[in-house]
Amino acid sequence: MAPDGSAPAQARLSPSGAPLAGTLGVVVGMEAEAALIRAAAPQAHIGISGATAPGARAAVADLLRQGVGALLSFGLAAGLDPALRPGAVLVPGHVLLPDGQRLAADPALLDWLGHGRPDVVPADLLHSDDVIVTAGRKGACFRRTGCAGLDMESGFVADGAARAGVPFAVLRVVCDPAERSLPPAAVLALGPDGGIGMGRILASVLRRPTQIPAVIALGRDAARARAKATEILRDRFAAGLDPRPR
Repeated sequence: MAPDGSAPAQARLSPSGAPLAGTLGVVVGMEAEAALIRAAAPQAHIGISGATAPGARAAVADLLRQGVGALLSFGLAAGLDPALRPGAVLVPGHVLLPDGQRLAADPALLDWLGHGRPDVVPADLLHSDDVIVTAGRKGACFRRTGCAGLDMESGFVADGAARAGVPFAVLRVVCDPAERSLPPAAVLALGPDGGIGMGRILASVLRRPTQIPAVIALGRDAARARAKATEILRDRFAAGLDPRPR
């Protein structure tokens, strides 16, 4: 429901099934994810969180100020379901907030993103305000919530959309699987602008060389996840955003 108690707005879609040009706002955590959106949908508005709660909140607020008609949370996600491998595509029907609220994604946007297709995981997504580093915490989150994956932007997208009365959806690809703990270098890698700081990664690896195999494995799986995300975006935006104005 919208804040005034009315039914939430429905996403305006083109005949191709994609949101109308200039009406889609996309929130990502990293500059690399933003680059994928620019290539697939150059007319979309983009907000980069830098994988921080204040950054995600600000990105959503800025997109809403620009007057977007729909919000999409896009990028990589941590796997919580042990059955999911890197590259698994998540199009959740709901986003679970830290306070227990489950906010429903827009049905039209879900259809466009492939919710219900056999190659898409429809299970709910968990939002976290902090990075979940260890396999133990991932397992605890899965047992507690049943959510397939976790990220740090979708909760702000869902909550902001609900408050503004605009539709939202989530498209995420699993990067790190449930059984993997992140190496320290991965936690230090991302800067507030969403860019990867190679200097921070190298410094961390030099301090703790034993994490090198984990860093290599994470890089391999991140590449696999990005390749799948690129494939999905090309498919969903194959006809391009409809150029008609609102």
